[in-house]
Amino acid sequence: MKLTASLIKASIVAALGGLLFGFDTAVIAGTTEALTQTFALTPYSLGLTVASALWGTILGAMLAGFPGDRYGRRNSLRGLAVFYLVSAVGCAFAWDWYSLLFFRFIGGLAIGGSSVLGPMYIAEIAPAKWRGRLVGLFQFNVVAGILLAYFSNYLLGLLSLGETEWRWKLGVAAFPAALFLAMLLAIPRSPRWLAARGKLDEARAVLQLTGEQNVDAALADIVASIEEERRYGGERLFSARHKFPVFLAVSIGMFNQLSGINAILYYLNDIFARAGFTKVSSDVQAVAIGFTNLVFTILAMSVIDRFGRKTLLLIGSVGTALSLAGVAYIFWTGAREHLLVWLLIAFIASFAFSQGAVIWVYLSEVFPTSVRAKGQSLGSFTHWLMNAIISWGFPVVAASSKAAPFVFFSAMMAVQFVVVLAMYPETKGVSLEEMEKKLARA
Repeated sequence: MKLTASLIKASIVAALGGLLFGFDTAVIAGTTEALTQTFALTPYSLGLTVASALWGTILGAMLAGFPGDRYGRRNSLRGLAVFYLVSAVGCAFAWDWYSLLFFRFIGGLAIGGSSVLGPMYIAEIAPAKWRGRLVGLFQFNVVAGILLAYFSNYLLGLLSLGETEWRWKLGVAAFPAALFLAMLLAIPRSPRWLAARGKLDEARAVLQLTGEQNVDAALADIVASIEEERRYGGERLFSARHKFPVFLAVSIGMFNQLSGINAILYYLNDIFARAGFTKVSSDVQAVAIGFTNLVFTILAMSVIDRFGRKTLLLIGSVGTALSLAGVAYIFWTGAREHLLVWLLIAFIASFAFSQGAVIWVYLSEVFPTSVRAKGQSLGSFTHWLMNAIISWGFPVVAASSKAAPFVFFSAMMAVQFVVVLAMYPETKGVSLEEMEKKLARA
């Protein structure tokens, strides 16, 4: 089975939501000091400012399944692109702290929704052979967006923009948001969503476009899967039939954030400042970490369909646990602070090679068609809820003990290793229809 131009194009466009996801979540790292001064923020209110977008992601992830099922994955992504655009422009022109929180919340809705619908769309158009790498494009774009945000912050920081610098840093996301919206006008609907709505001729045409060799057999499998789900009442997510996929979605969403990844990315400049780095050097270190994130995500994408999802998760659990323990040691003792950037690079590399590359692929694979939107929403909701809680609390806890958060994150990665080893199934090379049967028996 070959990769077609239509399949590659549709996957790349849907994955652009990940670019905005990464940019919008990471760009705040370069503005925390300015926002603290501009709005006289305490550690608590700074945490709320960072977390305001994350509370939006929770709601966006929770609700994305409904328009995704009713209007389709593609059309719903178009609506989210509008939200990204409104958020960027609104943050740039925010007239007070409350308006800034509001527009960051709007951006959060887009982030949460696209984290559900982007990977879902790609998984539903991609053949099993290529699914891991194509869904991995979403995570590639997330980390590319993070790197772009750090690099954008660095460049804008060199322009001496004064009190308006933070506005430029937050507002520049309007340009990729407009591009995302324009490109979404030229991709097809999901064939599985079309089949679920009885639009079999359209579904067949999309399967042909995306390079399916035996279109009739593939369409018959999709239809049979949908009919079986309806016969068993599969539209209900919380049922005995789906209990194992629900466990997998919730646990992988939790562990992804219990690594501390987003708290570290959001407060990266502050973390370096606590270790004695200047503002400019902190921006440079952030770019180095963002570049490492991108490189190891590419590496993970190249092997995810060969090594498997479970293997990558196990490797990453060990690497993140050890590097976080090293960061905790530095902050606990105050010694060897010059090693901080290297330990954080090791942490980012381990995370990008494992949880970062796997989570959106795994969530898109473990649920059957009839509840995939709801199941992916559940996993994404769990991810963003933990993200909001941890990111809001991080500056408060770190203010009393610099080491404590990293001790906790390291311990959670050790727990993840045990859970993944004992309970997680491997999903590489298995069609979505075969995976449905496999997990229903678990």
